[in-house]
Amino acid sequence: MNTFINYILRTAFLLCFLFNYSQTINWMSLGKAIESQKNDPKNILIDVYTNWCGPCKLMDKNTFQNKEIARFINEHYYAVKFNGEGNEIVNFRGREFSNVGYDESKSQRRNSSHQFTQFLGVSAYPTTLFFDKEMNLITPIRGYLRPKQIEIYLQLFKDEFYKNVKTQKEFDYFVKNFKSKFND
Repeated sequence: MNTFINYILRTAFLLCFLFNYSQTINWMSLGKAIESQKNDPKNILIDVYTNWCGPCKLMDKNTFQNKEIARFINEHYYAVKFNGEGNEIVNFRGREFSNVGYDESKSQRRNSSHQFTQFLGVSAYPTTLFFDKEMNLITPIRGYLRPKQIEIYLQLFKDEFYKNVKTQKEFDYFVKNFKSKFND
């Protein structure tokens, strides 16, 4: 009997440990995110990265693998990871985007820019894009963001609260009074 109870306790502890420490973001394609919005509308976060980008890799490791960030994004957003120099075909608002100059031999170094990246106006990596439930661009955020830095934007753009922030002064007030809930 003691062996059975010990087994149950060890299993429960292991499951709790795995849940708390191995939470990952549920990345999906843009098409899947748009489809998912039909049944459960959420804003969309797109991480535009490249394979050669050092700050992109750091953001993956330090920010997107943070369990609190991952939990929050999974709860409030559909998360899309998009290679800004990759060869994925993207259908968006009735248009098809590709990377006509893509060179497979350069897949791990600088390659040509994807048409969708150009359409979105992305000119630096990483860039985090926030879209509303109707796929309207809210804003792009350029550069590497630590967990506490991205938390400000995650909180601001998770719903329609951001529409109340109309001026730089109001945004500065929001940031100044923002209380982080995440560990860095």
